[in-house]
Amino acid sequence: MKILIASRNAHKIQEIREIFDLPGVEWVSAADVPGLHDVEEDGDTFEANAIKKATELARATGLWALADDSGLEVAALGNAPGVYSARYAGEPCDHARNNAKLLRELDGQRDRSARFRCVAALSDPAGRAETVSGSCPGRIIERLRGTEGFGYDPLFVPDGFEQTFAEMGAEQKNRLSHRGRAMSRAKDKWGGLIASNAGGFA
Repeated sequence: MKILIASRNAHKIQEIREIFDLPGVEWVSAADVPGLHDVEEDGDTFEANAIKKATELARATGLWALADDSGLEVAALGNAPGVYSARYAGEPCDHARNNAKLLRELDGQRDRSARFRCVAALSDPAGRAETVSGSCPGRIIERLRGTEGFGYDPLFVPDGFEQTFAEMGAEQKNRLSHRGRAMSRAKDKWGGLIASNAGGFA
């Protein structure tokens, strides 16, 4: 069965493939489909954006489509940047500028608690979708550490650990991360459906 990962982000695509890892499933990304349009992520929740991406691209390609939307929610900033995490410092997405802005906004703040949150949506070719979610609580440190991962990973330390996500290997991060938890739930919920090449949701 062929499943479209509704993303062009190479890091995200690799994470999803590693986590899901179902036999008999061919994973293709949005970058593998010539002429496939980009979906405007204009929803005000992670759920809305994930569903929109999955359903639009499923209908456009005739494939099952798996999409996610995720971001960082910082308590002291009223859960910002939230759905604007990728473009927190403006367009186009620039991880270094986003991290610099986050550190400026938190300068002098004693409460540096935060969480990464992810919502994954699976759509059949007819545009019927279901969602699951996952989150990872932690804190924002005061300077960048580590070279792995992407985005806010060098500033985020998950609860119970001293390493940032950017200092962890992929296997450890995938077990802890918001996307890892969401995709593990997605595999539990939809793995049998996908592996059996079923025609639609029950």
